[in-house]
This record gives sequence, structure tokens and C-alpha cells, in this order.
Amino acid sequence: MDITAVEKSYARWAPVYDHTFGRITAMARRRTVNHILQHGGNVLEVGVGTGLALPLYDDRVAVTGIDYSADMLGKARKRVRQDGLTHVRELRQMDARDLDFPDNHFDTVAAMHVLSVVPEPERVMQEIARVCKPGGQVVIANHFQRETGVMARIERLFAPLENQLGWHSDFPLSTVLSDPRLSVVVQKSLPPLGLMTFLVLQKAHD
Repeated sequence: MDITAVEKSYARWAPVYDHTFGRITAMARRRTVNHILQHGGNVLEVGVGTGLALPLYDDRVAVTGIDYSADMLGKARKRVRQDGLTHVRELRQMDARDLDFPDNHFDTVAAMHVLSVVPEPERVMQEIARVCKPGGQVVIANHFQRETGVMARIERLFAPLENQLGWHSDFPLSTVLSDPRLSVVVQKSLPPLGLMTFLVLQKAHD
């Protein structure tokens, strides 16, 4: 998947995202934010999209959001203004493969339903690990491919259409577990039907 295809796809998705895919991912989004609020601190949300998660945070955290899609960010900024979300410090357009933040900067990095829609997700994970503080957490909610069964066959069927769909239907879990600085501390399947996986990774101390 190339970045131009992602940009075009999410320009198409932006007007209807909240009422389609946004509803499907609501439970995973709440689960992710609830976990993050228990720890507090500075949070980076990679792939903030239309800002659906932003009202779920509170003043226990300071949130920075990034997204490559200008159309999505426009909706997120409008949400911040309308809802008066003072815990949101900054929303920036940025390529997740090249994060413009210093090393060891954020207490928590959140990546909700974004890793299967970006080019070079392994490189994105390297950047996420880089900007996360030692001892900090990377909290992920995402769909990962099934190994067997009907859903696995459907995912493989749609895989060649990734540029048109804007996401990898057959995205493997191993992709987000490749950085040696990060280790799994939580891994759970989430409703509906276990389609989403909730992951918490912790960055090793130097």
C-alpha cells in the first residue's frame, strides 16, 4: 500500500467514517482510552483520524494527535473546538513513518485501527518505539488476520484490493511485534466476534 493510495482512500472515507467503521470500532476505542487514563501523562495518538477517541480522554492526560489525512484532521480539529477538549494539546499532519518528535518523549503511544492502513507498518512501529519513553507503553487496538476458518479465507480474498479499500485485510500480528524494544504485557480479543485485538506493549528500560 502506498501513501498516495492511503490519502485518497481516507479522503473518501472521511465524510462517512464516524457512522460506519467508527461504530464497529467503538468498544476497542473505549477499552484503549480507559487503559491509558489509568497511567496518565503525555500521550501520542498515531492515526487520530476524525478524533473519535479524543472526547473519551480527560485531564489526566495531555494528548497529541497525528494523522496523514488532512480531511480526517479537519474533522478532528472541529471536534476539539466544538467539545472544548482542553486535554488535546496539538493535532498535526504527519507521516507515521517519520515522526517529528524527539526520542523517549511520550509516556504512552496509542495506535487504534491504524497499523493495518499505513505503508511500511514495521517502520511505523520502529518510530512508535523510538518516541515512547523507556518503561512507557504502546497501546494498540487493531484487526489482525485469522489463520484458519471462513474469515481467514475472506481476508485473503480481499488482500489484493488494499489500495482501493485503504487497509490490509490480511494484516499479521507479527508485524507489530517485530521491534525488540517492545514486549507484550496484555493481549486480548474484543467484541464484536473477536474481530479486534487489544494489545499493550511495554518499552524496555535502557
